[in-house]
Amino acid sequence: MDITIHSSLLPQTDPDASLAFYRDVLGFEVRLDVGYGDLRWITVGPAGQNTAIVLYPPSASPGLTDAEKDTVAEIIAKGSLFGVNLAVDDLDALFATLVDAGAEIVQEPIDQDYGLRDCAIRDPAGNLIRIQQR
Repeated sequence: MDITIHSSLLPQTDPDASLAFYRDVLGFEVRLDVGYGDLRWITVGPAGQNTAIVLYPPSASPGLTDAEKDTVAEIIAKGSLFGVNLAVDDLDALFATLVDAGAEIVQEPIDQDYGLRDCAIRDPAGNLIRIQQR
């Protein structure tokens, strides 16, 4: 059996800010940008790779009450539930780009006790992104 990860989902609360961050700051290519009413689903991914992140509007989740939508929005804003881990060849160069772009820094690059060098930031929705040195 040959199973691959096709896409993962991260909530976005501002499609234009998320698009600018993933496309312009991280350099991901836009694979789909689909709108329905005032909602947008944006699929982005690293060039030359088959994996993708779908940035979705959490308010479009079927069956959620207004109170539940408010709770989900609060959880997203805290940045404690959703996230993704990325890897890059030059962590310090990417970190400098992130700082210049005004990304919210959670942790500067550090050599971890478990052998990785990584940093942590938040995307425009508050999702935690950890980036490690390859």
